Amino acid sequence: MTKHPGLVIPRGAESLFHSLSDPSRLAIIACLAHGEHCVKELTGEVGLAQSTVSEHISCLRNCGLVVGRPQGRQMRYSLACPEVLTLLRCAEQVLQATGYQVDDCPRYGRAARTNQGAVGAAVPEANGHADPHGMLARR
Repeated sequence: MTKHPGLVIPRGAESLFHSLSDPSRLAIIACLAHGEHCVKELTGEVGLAQSTVSEHISCLRNCGLVVGRPQGRQMRYSLACPEVLTLLRCAEQVLQATGYQVDDCPRYGRAARTNQGAVGAAVPEANGHADPHGMLARR
């Protein structure tokens, strides 16, 4: 763990945030926030090819964020820990507090992602900011 005055950054935090840095994976997490889905259902929800969804599911499973349950000939996927939704709600609070300035950041903002061709899934926007499927809204 890296220590800073008054803050302990857990080992693996960088990897966790990196696993959440792809808009397609965030869209999948948003779908799974509403319950179990198979790859075919997720494909329809996020608008990606089945192979792409499977690849992202594999990544999320390897990171321990998603689990699979066999049902007949399919796998049903769900969130392994709902705390990831709490983390995303906290991220929304930070974004609001900073006026979403990260979107204008030349290194990490929208323009930088578009210029690098790193545009992932088309993520629906709410109030100009990504919130696929209203996953940040409290039930």
